[in-house]
Amino acid sequence: MNGETDLQKLLASMTPWLDPEVYVFVTLPPGAVLPEGEEPVMRFIEREGTTLILAESQAKAAGLAETFRCRMITLDVHSSLEAVGFLAAITTRLAAAGMGVNPVSAFYHDHMFVPAERAEEALAILRALAAESGG
Repeated sequence: MNGETDLQKLLASMTPWLDPEVYVFVTLPPGAVLPEGEEPVMRFIEREGTTLILAESQAKAAGLAETFRCRMITLDVHSSLEAVGFLAAITTRLAAAGMGVNPVSAFYHDHMFVPAERAEEALAILRALAAESGG
């Protein structure tokens, strides 16, 4: 199951939805074990350590140092991992509003981690982009 690659179709058919959870980014040093019971929505291993995105409540319960309180907006369209320009169009639009975003692409969908206090604004911007694109 390959996903959509046509940029116009992706923008027009994306249906962004906002997860109610507040997430945070944390980092663990190289070789550290994930605290038991933690279920990150993302784990990425780099030379300097392991980055986790997990629920703020889980990070606090585990005593993990956290940064970037955010909410996750899922772009409910099956985008191909080879699609060109989709995330560039999204991040450019959010940047124009002065908003940082941390995008994560998974097999089926792209997810935008936006500042928690601006999540509703980001959602409105993405819905407007979809509507302008013919959605």
